[in-house]
Amino acid sequence: MSPPLDFVEAGPFPEADRAAVYRAIETRRDVRNEFLPDPIDPAVLRRLLEAAHRAPSVGFMQPWNFVVVRDPAVRERVHGAFTRANAAAADLFGDAAGEAYRLLKLEGLREAPVHIVVTCDRDRCGPVVLGRTHDAAMDLYSCVCAVQNLWLAARAEGIGVGWVSIFEKSDLREILGIPERIEIVAYLCLGKVEKLHSSPELEQRRWRARLALDELVFEDGWGRRG
Repeated sequence: MSPPLDFVEAGPFPEADRAAVYRAIETRRDVRNEFLPDPIDPAVLRRLLEAAHRAPSVGFMQPWNFVVVRDPAVRERVHGAFTRANAAAADLFGDAAGEAYRLLKLEGLREAPVHIVVTCDRDRCGPVVLGRTHDAAMDLYSCVCAVQNLWLAARAEGIGVGWVSIFEKSDLREILGIPERIEIVAYLCLGKVEKLHSSPELEQRRWRARLALDELVFEDGWGRRG
């Protein structure tokens, strides 16, 4: 017999609470240059990790782990791995785009006082997982939800977050001792900030423009506009 289930009241938040949620979503930014050197209060960092751990996960498998990186020597090795990968990435763009790319600052690895690596243990609940039976990537999506939870909680706490994706994962595995079977989902830089870009930096630099929402929404089938 299944145990009795417990419920709490559901309904809209008070107006001020709703506004705070949407403000966090709308003003969240990918931080590169704006980190302050001040340490993050351990209680704040714990709240951010708790927020990440509260993310939804397929089959409630909670496939994530969080590697907190503070050691300057380790961080410097990570920066070296980024530098090598970033040079290779720049060569993939055409001449004009490549020059523009090289002018962008795409990480805050040295500036941010704390790094967090979010990983996915795809074997945590065995080979058959409720909800993952027909889409094997659901555990990875769950970990991305944990990243977003952490990011929004960080915005509310005045902590900036930068997601650095330009790495060879083999380099990160070697530096951090991450086993081959564990998937690396995100490398995040965290630190206090006093200011954020009013809109995404790449939008301001005209790398890409924001797409219109109405062009992205279909109804009752692909390509059908409401």
